[in-house]
Amino acid sequence: MKLVGIIGGGQLAWMMGDAAKKLGVDLLVQTPSKNDPAVSIAQEAVFAPVDDAASTAVLAKKSDVITFENEFVNLDALSTLEKQGVCFRPRLAALAPLLDKYHQRCYLQELSLPVPNFFAVEENLNTVQLQNIQSKIEHLGFPVVVKSRRHGYDGQGTFIIKDGASLKEKLTPNPSLFLVEEFVPFERELAIIAARSVEGKVVTYPVVETQQEQQVCRRVIAPAEITSNQAAEIEAIAHTLLNSLQAVGVFGIELFLTPDGKVLVNEIAPRTHNSGHFSLDACETSQFEQHLRAVCGLALGNTAIKTPSAVMVNLLGYETSHSDYQSKRQKMAEIPQSYIHWYGKTESRPGRKLGHVTVLLDSQNRDEAIAIAHTIESIWYPSEFF
Repeated sequence: MKLVGIIGGGQLAWMMGDAAKKLGVDLLVQTPSKNDPAVSIAQEAVFAPVDDAASTAVLAKKSDVITFENEFVNLDALSTLEKQGVCFRPRLAALAPLLDKYHQRCYLQELSLPVPNFFAVEENLNTVQLQNIQSKIEHLGFPVVVKSRRHGYDGQGTFIIKDGASLKEKLTPNPSLFLVEEFVPFERELAIIAARSVEGKVVTYPVVETQQEQQVCRRVIAPAEITSNQAAEIEAIAHTLLNSLQAVGVFGIELFLTPDGKVLVNEIAPRTHNSGHFSLDACETSQFEQHLRAVCGLALGNTAIKTPSAVMVNLLGYETSHSDYQSKRQKMAEIPQSYIHWYGKTESRPGRKLGHVTVLLDSQNRDEAIAIAHTIESIWYPSEFF
């Protein structure tokens, strides 16, 4: 039996629970709070922040392998443990180019993968540096996207800047490192989940369409309605990236599809990803089982989708409360072929991911998928939010 330590105890770790039972794997988690979702499915928990390497050392003594639920870790501190023989999957060298968004962009560019135009902004700018940045942005043209280089997710740390005055306000005073990139007027946002085994085999899931609101994923439609050439290009990007990193485990790759049919890589997540949640109910092997298979050195599973299509809707908090929203969940459960995953979080707050719903569809029809998503959202959100 494998003992897998997971750095992070949120819903991504929690959703590995059923797969762990199936595979005969025991999970241990490092997470700050006893109320975090994965505590309920873990054999044991180390209660500490995910960037506390001393606590990771405790976790490592009890684990055969350590993997990651999130990327908010201290690689320098963990490298000491890796040198001492702790097995991290993915290895730390696979995470190193990805955790800083500017470094990630540079790495993708070095691999000749298509990315938006970008440049870095250093902290504590002087007047001359600010003028140089404004000149660069005038070349890109407004609007531009400004991103925190570390620790941004679910729209946090991402800002769409529409004019020079807003840019100056965001960057001065500037105690943080930022990435500035061109605003891509995309036709659709896409994503692909890919996994790589210890032996170097790469498998991919169907490319999906993701629909964001305020930079937070609201819906995922699987598979995306794109051309076979576009799907092949995205699969090739996934193979190039994972093989270059020599990664082991599941990675999420987010992309833009432009109106003229070009594919651009947006961001890489070195872990299981929200865009792959549909796989729990719609695929032969979920992304969570696939990740455990990879990090445990097992054969990778079949990624085929079992239904013509599926739609996944995130249930986002819209208020501060301690409700379990039981009546709303019961109404959503009445939708045919719906599967509700409730993360068991004890507090709701605006924007927090509390659960998700996946509905399996008998045909591939984007309009139908969007209509079902709107039905779910009309049940979940009060009228003033919908």
